[in-house]
Amino acid sequence: MTCSIRLQRAGHLLGSAYVECDVRVEADEASSRIVFSGDLGAPGNPLLRPVRSPERADILVLESTYGDRLHAGRGGRQQRLEAVIDRALVDNGTVLIPAFSLGRTQELLYEIEDILHRKSLVSEGCQGLGDDPLEAIDWSRLPIILDSPLAQRITQAYLELHEYWNYEARQRLSEGRAPLGFAQLVCVDAHAKHQKVVNYLKSTGRPAIVIAGNGMCSGGRIVNYLKAMLGDPRHEVVFVGYQAKGTPGAVIQASEGVQGFVQIDLDGRMREVRAKVMSLDGYSAHADQNGLVAFAAAMASVPAEVRLVHGDVSAKKMLRRALEQAFARKGERVRMLIPS
Repeated sequence: MTCSIRLQRAGHLLGSAYVECDVRVEADEASSRIVFSGDLGAPGNPLLRPVRSPERADILVLESTYGDRLHAGRGGRQQRLEAVIDRALVDNGTVLIPAFSLGRTQELLYEIEDILHRKSLVSEGCQGLGDDPLEAIDWSRLPIILDSPLAQRITQAYLELHEYWNYEARQRLSEGRAPLGFAQLVCVDAHAKHQKVVNYLKSTGRPAIVIAGNGMCSGGRIVNYLKAMLGDPRHEVVFVGYQAKGTPGAVIQASEGVQGFVQIDLDGRMREVRAKVMSLDGYSAHADQNGLVAFAAAMASVPAEVRLVHGDVSAKKMLRRALEQAFARKGERVRMLIPS
């Protein structure tokens, strides 16, 4: 038996791939192609080139993580992020963004750099108007604090592999911009420096944006920021990812828009949540149901069999139904399996 393997771009993270395996049992037999999707990416990532469907597959082993839901559109998410930053600047507060180190952090930096770039250009042309409360803000000095040694290493890897970014991101580089390494970006490495930054932001009231791990607030450096700032309404906690039930992030997120007294247990002590809380949709790195269906149905030759893996049973069943409908519209019937 022989097996030839080819890796194809999956659009999930920089370097992520799905696997095409051409398997031949006997030398004189035609090969069979088995495709393992792995995690597939959502369309519209500002840094990555999009996923492309395989030409064909005899058997497609397809993930179903978000097979039962549709993500919010990415359109407008940067405008919503900008509005959050504007509000924090007016309040002299810190924007706290819990984010995992790989993928989400790099997307945030890319979009924040674009906001700062536009704001600094706008401020040059608006001086002396006096009508905008943000006019006095020196956008070129607003610190963006990346407080995660792991996120810094991953961001450096993204920078070194910039030739694999999409066209838009590479175009920014050619214009002399640094989407992931701009001047206002402050990287905090040692724990002692981390604690100094926490104390400084808590005591000074200087506006800043902090991106720190981990994404669900269940550990990592974001916890120290939360302990220091959750009780102050000048600050804002912005969630850009899913918060699993029972995590501190989910508890804080549930307080969004709630009027009155809300508390959370952080490191064994109850703390009042008085900071503003907001959730920004559209940052999921995973393909949703539409993306998964498009990946399978866009092949020139439909697969003989699709096996759904890596998802809850309900997600697999709903994705199976959506796939059956998509293949039926093409006049095709495909064997659908949900392995036990």
